[in-house]
Amino acid sequence: MDVHRTIQDVTLRIIERSADTRGRYLDRMDQAASKGPARAHLSCSGQAHAYAGAGSDQQALATSSAGNLGIVTTYNDMLSAHQPFERFPDLIRAAARDAGGTAQVAGGVPAMCDGVTQGEAGMELSLFSRDAIAMATGVALSHNTFDAAVFLGVCDKIVPGLVIAAQSFGHLPAVFLPAGPMTSGLPNDEKAKIRQKFATGEVGRDALMAAEMAAYHGPGTCTFYGTANTNQMLMEFMGLHLPGASFVNPNTPLRDALTSEGAKRALSLSALGNNYTPACKVLDEKAYVNGMVGLMATGGSTNLLIHLIAMARAGGIRLDWQDFSEISQVVPLVARVYPNGLADVNHFHAAGGLGYTIHTLMDEGLLHADTTTVAGQGLAEYTREPKLIDGALVWQDGAGTSLNDKILRPASDPFQDTGGLSRLSGSLGTGVMKVSAVAPEHRIVEAPVRVFHDQEDVKAAFKSGEFTDDVIVVVRFQGPKANGMPELHSLTPVLSILQGRGHKVALVTDGRMSGASGKVPAAIHVCPEALDGGPIARLRDGDLLRVDAVSGDLEILTEGVLDRDPVQADLTGNEFGTGREMFALFRRNVSRADAGATVFGEF
Repeated sequence: MDVHRTIQDVTLRIIERSADTRGRYLDRMDQAASKGPARAHLSCSGQAHAYAGAGSDQQALATSSAGNLGIVTTYNDMLSAHQPFERFPDLIRAAARDAGGTAQVAGGVPAMCDGVTQGEAGMELSLFSRDAIAMATGVALSHNTFDAAVFLGVCDKIVPGLVIAAQSFGHLPAVFLPAGPMTSGLPNDEKAKIRQKFATGEVGRDALMAAEMAAYHGPGTCTFYGTANTNQMLMEFMGLHLPGASFVNPNTPLRDALTSEGAKRALSLSALGNNYTPACKVLDEKAYVNGMVGLMATGGSTNLLIHLIAMARAGGIRLDWQDFSEISQVVPLVARVYPNGLADVNHFHAAGGLGYTIHTLMDEGLLHADTTTVAGQGLAEYTREPKLIDGALVWQDGAGTSLNDKILRPASDPFQDTGGLSRLSGSLGTGVMKVSAVAPEHRIVEAPVRVFHDQEDVKAAFKSGEFTDDVIVVVRFQGPKANGMPELHSLTPVLSILQGRGHKVALVTDGRMSGASGKVPAAIHVCPEALDGGPIARLRDGDLLRVDAVSGDLEILTEGVLDRDPVQADLTGNEFGTGREMFALFRRNVSRADAGATVFGEF
């Protein structure tokens, strides 16, 4: 089927907008590729240093030309999603030897858990950790001894940071190897109910702790459809995973087989063979448009409205929020995964998963089917699913129909006709909202504001009974320049309770919300941010706002607000402690949220 006119128009506009920057980027990648395998240019001393710790692979590295695979790992025991990566290097080395090559851990890069830091000072480092991850990956690959690379990462800022770095080394093939989701535990909606009961004092901390431990109970990615699992979806839609790899549980034979095959595939794509497929060829304008389509169709995390812009810029591609908005208007919502529904990602995978999702979107002409991927030419490979039959990894045709239409539906008969995210603009500035989990009756809120400069003050006001009517809670000075743009997910129980009491409630902030949030309308990423003197810095308690996800309006209704001087805030409390002093350079140099909230310019 022909590509939908709007998808085609947005793609052509991105190509035209990016012509200069993309052209310069590709020229640099061509120059890097033309130099050939990097190890040949190292001195004998340099090579000896590089191979001294390689054990049985030392001689092969010094004499063989079958390819050396760089492993960039984000393994740590702090993230359940990343704990399975502890075993991956040994699997990858063995697979590389089977293919006649070698593999070395190029470097370990930082990976923080947003679940641990929610509502804590450490969350102010979270967004900036993406760019730190990219830089650390650059250090890992700077030894220039690799013919291809595999990237072990899953969670929120981690995959975007790895993608940014993979494009900086875009002359190398790049394959992303996920760890998979943990098996299903306490249902996410039950966990959310316990959190709300704790917020109102109906249950104690012992009940809350028991619920949380039952939900987050073992190795693997959290099972709700937040930023981590949205990342995994993107890696398939954009062609950087092996088909069907995203949602296979950790420490299973199929997971291990996919890891081994991913290592072999990466080596097979190097310039040493006849199937050279560098990352810069995979990550083109069409791949990014496919990623945006997947984001809208599955109701993915709002964090990707920032990350995809930053990721694309690293490859010379310029995206903006208008691109997302236009795609959202024509891409239907085909998945209901918590918080957009009751299912978790394991249920989604069983219902047909990403293979069926890609299949049905392609049938409606909503994806570019002719992209280059690590699995070969064409996105059709990603409608197939991996199986382990008699010990051999094979791909078979995926589900031709959804196996559970309460979780996954065809694009011709979706849950809603438009995508899961909405762009808002008006006299308050520009922002975004995740609408896929917001009930239609809650998508328009017109109410007086209560203004806060700290999320803890919102919780204190709630506990003291100050919210007794319709309200739009404004939490400002939460932008990237002010304090690193932390997620405000810990406000979700409070706002949900107010909404449940029958009040019209919305959140407006220049900060972020977790990808797991969604039932309360939240206009987030508001630009210009308060520290830049944006209109949000001119609001006072009682001013009327209109937050309208249907029309896309974000309007100040009170006269004279824009004539006021912007409020100044004391931000000294955000400058020190928990490592924040080390990120002052980031706060001073970061771009706006709608430009990716990144410290990097064009690569």
